[in-house]
Amino acid sequence: MTKADLINAVAKSAGISKKQANAAVASTIEAIGKSLSKGEKVQIVGFGTFEVRARAPRKGRNPQDPTKIINIPGKRVPAFRPGKALKDKVR
Repeated sequence: MTKADLINAVAKSAGISKKQANAAVASTIEAIGKSLSKGEKVQIVGFGTFEVRARAPRKGRNPQDPTKIINIPGKRVPAFRPGKALKDKVR
C-alpha cells in the first residue's frame, strides 16, 4: 500500500474528501516524526509503538576494498514494534 492508497482508504472509510484525508494522513506522519526526533515514544494502542533506538558504533569492511576496515559511527534509528491486536490481524 502506498501513501496515495492509504489516503484513498481513509477518505472512503471516514466519508471525507481526499484533500481532507491527505491533510489528516500528512499531519499524523508529521506528528509521529516530530515526536521521534525529540526521542519520545509514540504508542498507538491496538496498532503498535514507534520508538528511537540507538545503534552502537562498529567496525565494518569497505566493499570496494575488503582489506580495509572502516569505523561505522553509532546513530539513532526509528523502530516499530507491532501491538498484539495488529499481530492477531496478520496471523
